Amino acid sequence: MTDKNLVSIETHTELSVTTGKKETRIFVKMYVEAVHSGLIADLGPERWQTLCVIAAFMNDKGECYPTQYSIAQRLNVKRETANRRIKSLCEYRWQGRPLVEKVQARDHAKQTWDNVRYTILPISGLTIFDNRPGDAERHTD
Repeated sequence: MTDKNLVSIETHTELSVTTGKKETRIFVKMYVEAVHSGLIADLGPERWQTLCVIAAFMNDKGECYPTQYSIAQRLNVKRETANRRIKSLCEYRWQGRPLVEKVQARDHAKQTWDNVRYTILPISGLTIFDNRPGDAERHTD
């Protein structure tokens, strides 16, 4: 395993003095070592693109709550195609460890499914977020 950063996802929140509104930005940074280590080639363009889109919904814990429709819209693909890409990303392993975990809980009292939660996992060589307290808020549709 490597101790070098390969990819980092950083959140940054700004407060507009003129409007009083907060705006959170997410930056996905790819380090040169991500190319040299083989991560980017192994991940492939569809999983990389899907990871970037899901990361745009990330909170400060690495949790993301986008719907398949919102992911599909941002990927400019059909929902079924987005579902296939999400499945591929969730099944992907780098150095034997997953990058993204998908969890969907069932509310047995209401007989419904809760929203899917994707968690971007902090694996070796993948720095997920800057972890500055209060920098990120939950992003949902």
